[in-house]
Amino acid sequence: MFVSKIFVFAILLISVSCRYLNEDQRQYLVIEDDDSIRIFALEDEADVNEVEELHPLRVRRQAHGNINTNPDGSSNVAAKIPIARSDSNVLSAIGSVNAADGKGGFGSAGAGLAWDNINGHGATLTGSRIPGVADQLTASGKANVFHNDKHDLTASAFATRTFPDKPNFPTFDTYGGKVGYTYNDKIGATLGSAHTDLFKKTDYSAMGNLNLFKDRTSSLDLNAGWSKSVSPYLPSSRWEPSGGISFTRFF
Repeated sequence: MFVSKIFVFAILLISVSCRYLNEDQRQYLVIEDDDSIRIFALEDEADVNEVEELHPLRVRRQAHGNINTNPDGSSNVAAKIPIARSDSNVLSAIGSVNAADGKGGFGSAGAGLAWDNINGHGATLTGSRIPGVADQLTASGKANVFHNDKHDLTASAFATRTFPDKPNFPTFDTYGGKVGYTYNDKIGATLGSAHTDLFKKTDYSAMGNLNLFKDRTSSLDLNAGWSKSVSPYLPSSRWEPSGGISFTRFF
């Protein structure tokens, strides 16, 4: 009976290849198409309407990217090109341009490598350039702490070394992390902090996100929150509000 239900489910997925796995006495179905892979958990008595997808995000298998807007009118562009893959992991080359003003100017640009796991874990190593200011090298990682059909909790951390253009200015490090929660892929919140030893400065942020519209090619989001910086060199420290609407186009 169970095998026949798997067969019916596979027939419904035209033009994709499926592999059936057993792990820790729980049964899984891995579905792979030209664009991505997805993994599902199945119960012994499950039918096609009771399949649980383990993670809402696909591990993309083809070159892709996005363009999104900033409140000041500038844009951010990011692209990812897979260069190696296995059943559950993808290694990609990545590149980005941030705060592009449409006139040839930009806030920063970078490139590097990214590893993505089908369970929502990942890591990146990137080098970036801030014109007229500095070069930066950043290592970051994320772990999906909890996920079900409604809730998702992810923790991430990073470390950045900055190499200033000014020869008499020392190299310095910044490190930090954040925790992000998403409900029903619609409402989200993050708490984060970052510390720079050279300036004895710690930045804190508490942000919220509401997805207003999303399909396969675009997303419209409302973002709002507060942030503050604490340092003995700053005359005052208070929470400052920020917010805006961002539009993202996927390609």
